[in-house]
Amino acid sequence: MAAELTVPQLSAKHRPTLDQALSAIRSRAYWSPHPEHPKAYGETAPADGLAAFEALRGTRLDLGQPGTDGWTGAEVSPYGPELGVEYPHVDPDVLLPAMKAGMGAWRDAGPEARALVCIEILARISARTHEFAHAVMHTSGQAFMMAFQAGGPHAQDRGLEAVAYAYEEQTRVPGQADWSKPQGKKDPLELGKTFTAVPRGVALMIGCNTFPTWNGYPGLFASLATGNAVLVKPHPRAVLPLALTAKVAREVLAEAGFDPNLVALAVERPGEGIAKTLAVRPEIKLIDYTGSTEFGDWLETHARQAQVYTEKAGVNTVVLDSTDNYKGMLSNLAFSLSLYSGQMCTTPQNLLIPRDGIATDAGHKTYDEVVADLAASVGGLLGDDARANALLGALVNPDVKTRLEAAAALGEVALASREVVNPEFPDAVVRTPVMVKLDAAKADPEAPYLSECFGPVSFAVAVDTTADALELLRRTVREKGAMTVGAYTTSPDTERAVEEVCLEESAQLSLNLTGGVFVNQTAAFSDFHGSGGNPAANAALCDGAFVSNRFRVVEVRRQA
Repeated sequence: MAAELTVPQLSAKHRPTLDQALSAIRSRAYWSPHPEHPKAYGETAPADGLAAFEALRGTRLDLGQPGTDGWTGAEVSPYGPELGVEYPHVDPDVLLPAMKAGMGAWRDAGPEARALVCIEILARISARTHEFAHAVMHTSGQAFMMAFQAGGPHAQDRGLEAVAYAYEEQTRVPGQADWSKPQGKKDPLELGKTFTAVPRGVALMIGCNTFPTWNGYPGLFASLATGNAVLVKPHPRAVLPLALTAKVAREVLAEAGFDPNLVALAVERPGEGIAKTLAVRPEIKLIDYTGSTEFGDWLETHARQAQVYTEKAGVNTVVLDSTDNYKGMLSNLAFSLSLYSGQMCTTPQNLLIPRDGIATDAGHKTYDEVVADLAASVGGLLGDDARANALLGALVNPDVKTRLEAAAALGEVALASREVVNPEFPDAVVRTPVMVKLDAAKADPEAPYLSECFGPVSFAVAVDTTADALELLRRTVREKGAMTVGAYTTSPDTERAVEEVCLEESAQLSLNLTGGVFVNQTAAFSDFHGSGGNPAANAALCDGAFVSNRFRVVEVRRQA
């Protein structure tokens, strides 16, 4: 097919971005090509983005992909409105062969061309960030500003980061080499060798409800940049952001002269559960999944023909030993507990506090005082309903509400949840966090703090000593996993001890955060999201291991 976008054109436009991304993953310094402030996209961008989103409602999003055997779609915004968008339902027996058909030309294009095409896809998505923000907001329940940032530039950064790692790993081996082995008085043995990065097959990206783009883009772009076709299977309650992504990708691939079926969309009918069916098909060689531990474990066990990358559940913990900025600690933790109603895989759940209290710059604080002060800090942060709505967003599904309401019966409630009315979206279910006091001295194998309770629920757990806190931390990371660990201490010895636990159990650690950086936020190109070394996730976003097994290097030797 004729290419409207040539590799030289793409190189002139995007090679500097690729080079900067490569530099950033090596230096780990701050860098982002995607503005996170809404005004950076132009004066009319907010209104244009909202209008584009509203124009999608009640329409049929036709991607023109083969194998379409009907239409489906039943998304209802956590804020109340039905989206009414219909998507193609596909016959995988037709679609998957069509996806494989274009992989040869995509492979032969080479790592650089693939990277440049991926960056063009991201650039076009970036230009529509306001539209995508509304799509993320009304499928995930995130408040608009969070949907704009996390669902827009931060997600695009993670996608670009994956492209950079993919390019780096594929070009680690030269494309060709002349090989000459001396043979003494005889002529040397001489061969010409070529080395080609070849894809594994069709990749299946299984999207999540809470962060469809942020969690989806790393796997999608890592697979595409390494030569694989990608079948996008969105969460049934969060289809629109990934459907728009697939549509943009297909348009760019076609304009660059490649088969648009290298990216396709598979949307399920209500209750159909096609992820299990697709995951074990022989054509599927890679799977990316974010979601429950139960289904993640199922994929790892049953999708034997595929390389499976999972991010599952974990028990995130903060150890409170001592602090020289008590007010800053409370403020930082209050924000972390409140952001997006605790519906982040990185939100702290267990707050481990010595029962004799902690030393602070405001004097010694007992366990009860620390808990009460933190509860008051959360209450103050969310006391104004307008600010509460901007931070909390909406509960993403009824299961979160059920867990929240049940948490109050698990122990003494230190901070009760309250209902917040959203005047713009009165049907939205908005709730402030609940904090429950528990005691680790009661040796209960079923203690609530030993498992994840996803949502705006935290446990203030009394422990005998900081050493006991570290043992409980070690146990929960080892048995349940953790995406994040936080700690507050003024003791170098305690700091080293916490760090040692996290190094041994492969958990990402944040120490003494009291400013505008929070334990549940990570920056692309610098921070690793997850480690791949504990039960919460078997991969990190993003490192070389996340991309290197998505392709193989095939060598051809020729007699010189």
